[in-house]
Amino acid sequence: MISGPDWTASETFDISATLPAGSTPAQIPEMLQTLLADRFHVKLHKEKKEFPVYALLAGKGPLKLKESPPDSDADQDEPKGNTNVAASGSAAGVGVNLGHGSSYSLANNRFETKKLTMTVFAANLTRFADRPIVDMTSLTGTYDVTIDLTPEDARAMLMRAAIQAGMTLPPEVLRMVAENSSGGGLSDALQQVGLRLEPRKAPFDVLVIDDALKTPTAN
Repeated sequence: MISGPDWTASETFDISATLPAGSTPAQIPEMLQTLLADRFHVKLHKEKKEFPVYALLAGKGPLKLKESPPDSDADQDEPKGNTNVAASGSAAGVGVNLGHGSSYSLANNRFETKKLTMTVFAANLTRFADRPIVDMTSLTGTYDVTIDLTPEDARAMLMRAAIQAGMTLPPEVLRMVAENSSGGGLSDALQQVGLRLEPRKAPFDVLVIDDALKTPTAN
């Protein structure tokens, strides 16, 4: 979770940088932090705060989840240690390939996932909800999940995904999203596979931006 000045949620920037010779992917996060500190004079601190969340729980009835089959040859196309992630989206729906046979999509009033743990399932479902979703099912396998949605719930989920992606939507669309923000429709849909959402509060580690330049220093 990140907290900072309002403009940090709306301003966008392009970064073009050349990695030093001999650097490794593991060093990229630290190098990016150094770049932000140098160019934006970012000052920050860490703290823990409680936020409203939805707990993803097993429902009262039987679970109807389909456990993913063992890895097939098709899942092994990517070199070991590499993950190729690809995404596409439009007003009709979104699809994300997470690599190694894992994926999810929201289209045609249906949310489908392939080969996801419940932790990853909850994290990606958060993109379409009005608050974070935290896995509390205690399920440890990987699953294929399909849930059917009402057209109204599917439309609201797509609009929330657009907002989280940084798209600017008309005020009337934002009002529609706000009016459909209880999570009830999504919770009802999850009951098809024996899951449910329960409103709770949970602690999160928060990175708080105390100060930063809105315009970075010149190249």
